[in-house]
Amino acid sequence: MPAACKKLINNVEQCVDENLEGLVAVNPGLQLLEGLRVVVRSDVGPNVVGAGKVSLLSGGGSGHEPAHAGYVGPGMLTAAVAGSVFASPPPHSILAGIKAVSAPGSAGVLLIIKNYTGDRLNFGMSAERAKSQLGVKVDMVVVGDDCALASSDKTAGRRGLCGTLFIHKICGALSDEGKSLEEIVRVAKDAASNMGTIGLSLTPCSIPGSGSSFQIADDEMELGLGVHGEAGVKRTKLVSAKEAVTMMIDHMTNPTNSTHLPVKKGDRVACMINNLGGTSMLELNIIAKETIELLESRGVVVERAYCGTYITSLEMAGISITLLHLDDTLRRCLDAPTSAPAWPRPLLPPGAVTRQTPSRMPRETIQTEVIKTGPTMATVGTAEANLLYDCLKLAGERLVAMESKLNELDRESGDGDCGSTMSRGAQGILASLGSKEKPSLPVSCPGELALTLASAAEDTMGGSSGGLYSLFFTAAAVCLQNTVSPTTYCEALNAGIQSMMKYGGAEPGDRTMLDPLHSAWMAWSAALSSQSPVDAFRLAVEAAEKSAEETAKMKAHAGRASYVSADHLNNPDPGARAVAVWMRAVLEALSS
Repeated sequence: MPAACKKLINNVEQCVDENLEGLVAVNPGLQLLEGLRVVVRSDVGPNVVGAGKVSLLSGGGSGHEPAHAGYVGPGMLTAAVAGSVFASPPPHSILAGIKAVSAPGSAGVLLIIKNYTGDRLNFGMSAERAKSQLGVKVDMVVVGDDCALASSDKTAGRRGLCGTLFIHKICGALSDEGKSLEEIVRVAKDAASNMGTIGLSLTPCSIPGSGSSFQIADDEMELGLGVHGEAGVKRTKLVSAKEAVTMMIDHMTNPTNSTHLPVKKGDRVACMINNLGGTSMLELNIIAKETIELLESRGVVVERAYCGTYITSLEMAGISITLLHLDDTLRRCLDAPTSAPAWPRPLLPPGAVTRQTPSRMPRETIQTEVIKTGPTMATVGTAEANLLYDCLKLAGERLVAMESKLNELDRESGDGDCGSTMSRGAQGILASLGSKEKPSLPVSCPGELALTLASAAEDTMGGSSGGLYSLFFTAAAVCLQNTVSPTTYCEALNAGIQSMMKYGGAEPGDRTMLDPLHSAWMAWSAALSSQSPVDAFRLAVEAAEKSAEETAKMKAHAGRASYVSADHLNNPDPGARAVAVWMRAVLEALSS
């Protein structure tokens, strides 16, 4: 079976029923009608029908979860009826749902459906039967918010999309307020006529037990699909998030498109960014950022914004954007409380009642130099400062040059970015280094320089490597506070190693960057008393290089490599190799 068609289900025939059973198991304020795919509020009797409130019933094909049953709850729907995947529910189930949420003489039932032929027919048939057989007052609102169609004269008309959820929320709030069926219908229809949605798909979906619903090339995307994979208005090459959002909003608001939604400067809107099923939250947040920025750049006031998974097309990778023109009534309804499981609850600042794009929080000035109230650190002369400058410059250049090789080594045991991480840190240091005659880094104060390198590793490298190198240089700085000599440099190396071991959890022999560092310290500390400083450090570098190569034969006990079978680890650890590279560069700079 193609990977795109894989499903974690028990069997195709029962997947819809078991999906609903799972929903009510997690949310016991909901109940299933025995033998039917109808989800009802557990408190429907006393708190809706008995309280004289209008009941709200929606539904449609399954495969759009969390719609529709996820929006059943106080403040939203009273019940939802599910059909098979992408198929309208049968009239007898809808009628049973109406009966469960009403009684003769009650305030009535409003059916809220999306504009698809099957839903209009089956819910319409059920509404008529309920009126004649049950004596219940029933009305229906059909939502067609699709702005993709270039013409409004299609037989089926505009498709119902994610905007339907705004109608659920608005009607739920009005019902809780005790508004009549007629008033709720009037507000709902007015809101639906002032709303638009546009979709964009990157991949198809697959119905359980079937193949992909359509085909689309890896480098393509389709604008304007329906929630069942119905054809959109055009296919284009894959573009950036910013370009995609611009394409969607432009099409939605284009006056030459007869189904467009007029949006102009000064308009106040609610915006919903919806995941069609297979889009990551990272992508959704980027789309949300681009959408709000674009609208606000055009003078549109985005008073409410929602971003998440609201109505899906199974696992389709894609998004939809919905805009709703707001007035005081609709704004109040969107803000009204609800405990429906799937309705979003955006976080507002304490005391705020409306949404505004926040400005950046002021960031306190971060000192990269030693804190003035701290201990005075030892300094070195111009010649040694120049050597430190040369060491930093050559080490940085070598790490940048090794980026591809280190990435290649990392693909064997990690995510292939060790070289990029090291290069990013090295480039940050090189960019801050300045000229040798007027260095921007404190090369005349080794302790302060170590703290600066710690900050650079943390800020520019990121990830585990950045954290470990930050720990390393922070601990090393302590040894260089009072005196600077070959001995204190060696002690600083050991202090850095001990800090990495304490917080990182690895030890020498675990096949990590600690192995060459530890071997270097052992050789350096043993040779300092009998060798010149440079010769002693040369022995340390040679020990580090040998240790780095030997990691190829070691079993990993820490880091990402520890999750990889030893049979697949045939090359040196990339972090260990990086240590050998920069240590060799330091030696060459000292020896030149």
